[in-house]
Amino acid sequence: MSDLLSAEEYKALAQSMEIGGGVFIGGIARPAISGETFASTNPATGATLAHVAACGKADVDLAVLKAREAFADGRWRNLAPAERKRTLLTFAKRIERNRHEFAVLESLDSGKPVAECQTIDLPETVNTIRWHAELIDKIYGSTAPVDPGVTALVVREPIGVVGCVLPWNFPLLMMAWKIGPALASGCSVIVKPAEETSLTALRLAEIAYEAGIPAGVLNVVTGTGPAVGEPIGLHPDIDMVSFTGSTETGKRFLRYSADSNLKRVVLECGGKNPAVVFDDAEDLDLVAEQIVIGAFWNMGENCSASSRLIVHKTIKDDLLSRILAYMRDWRMGDPLDPRNRVGALVSRTHFEKVKAFIDRIGTEKMDLVAGGKTELGIFVEPTIVCGVTRESSFFREEIFGPLLSVTTFSSVSEAIALANDSTYGLAASIYTGSLKRALKVAREIRAGTVTVNCFGEGDITTPFGGFKQSGFGGRDKSIFAHDQYTELKTIWIDTADRRIDGEI
Repeated sequence: MSDLLSAEEYKALAQSMEIGGGVFIGGIARPAISGETFASTNPATGATLAHVAACGKADVDLAVLKAREAFADGRWRNLAPAERKRTLLTFAKRIERNRHEFAVLESLDSGKPVAECQTIDLPETVNTIRWHAELIDKIYGSTAPVDPGVTALVVREPIGVVGCVLPWNFPLLMMAWKIGPALASGCSVIVKPAEETSLTALRLAEIAYEAGIPAGVLNVVTGTGPAVGEPIGLHPDIDMVSFTGSTETGKRFLRYSADSNLKRVVLECGGKNPAVVFDDAEDLDLVAEQIVIGAFWNMGENCSASSRLIVHKTIKDDLLSRILAYMRDWRMGDPLDPRNRVGALVSRTHFEKVKAFIDRIGTEKMDLVAGGKTELGIFVEPTIVCGVTRESSFFREEIFGPLLSVTTFSSVSEAIALANDSTYGLAASIYTGSLKRALKVAREIRAGTVTVNCFGEGDITTPFGGFKQSGFGGRDKSIFAHDQYTELKTIWIDTADRRIDGEI
């Protein structure tokens, strides 16, 4: 499925695509009720791709109405589990069939390298939908150990109408992470994609409807956070919100819940993730390769990016020389050329934020080891900065760009303290040749995912989410993701024989 096309083929496909911008509500693509639109632009070129519906509260109200109608009449939740499973598997097959179109659309809309879209995002999107589909008829209820005169059933029921608020860095995959378990559980869903990257969400909803997911079950409403995200958070008829994005915005959804109907809220927020390299790491070439991938994959626009390299002082220079060698393979340029591994940042606004950090390198008296240049509009070279102290903004703030800060340590306890010195706790990596040390440090680091001798996030079978201000309320991926889209219900049945002297 990850078969790459040539740059010429991807560009020809891009030129031939007809890109719509209408919202998808109740099984119909339609304009915003106000008729207003905003331009969705290609960050690599600045060209307008489509005029997307600029929705507001009225559109959210309509989407909730359609989603609630679908949930109430049971057109999806009351289907036999095997039938929902078949429909979601058909949905996954249709995504796979349109994989080249999705890869190009994702690359055009976000600036992501098309090779990554084709070989990582699309296969993982399909796998996520399939995995959750296959789980539908494999999650059992239970009975409680009660007195013989009672039968107590503990059953799962879909929570209801769900709002899914997406980030712009992995638009397709993050949508799959949320709608996969939500739809598998029988919920009705309203998706708000990021304003910068709405196009693949709209196309995915169309394909879901074509695959047999009933009208009103999967809806997409486009627009800004204040115009669409806030009404979703405050809506009294939305039962749950799953959000991925910044910690600051995530906190708003907790306030929205408190100010409305106490809807359940699940947050996956920011990260400032350490990669800790000990002096007994066995293969520094492997470590260097993994550090480069962890820091610069998706231009560092990744909440689990290894943005803090915390390395033992005796091997810092050796490791950095190997990292610089691997960075030569990370060519920057046109995202539609599959030979390029570094594309454009998602928007001019985000580019200016990342550039402001680069401009600070000299004033904070740090050493620029590599990169530091900006080119071709809003492209940023992979950049490495040494001499970063724990007081520095490079150590503490989530930059969300291709910037790797380097800090040294002398002891295991110091390494753990540096790794944990953050308000975030999403992910971490440890590189060591000692299994005992790996287990000790992995248990001591406060993060939702800790990888050993590699960079990664696990796979679809492992939960993903964070400690501290990186997460709240639940996890994406794995069987545990289904917990947040379901309610537990106890059904207590009195089966005792209560006759007295033969009378009932």
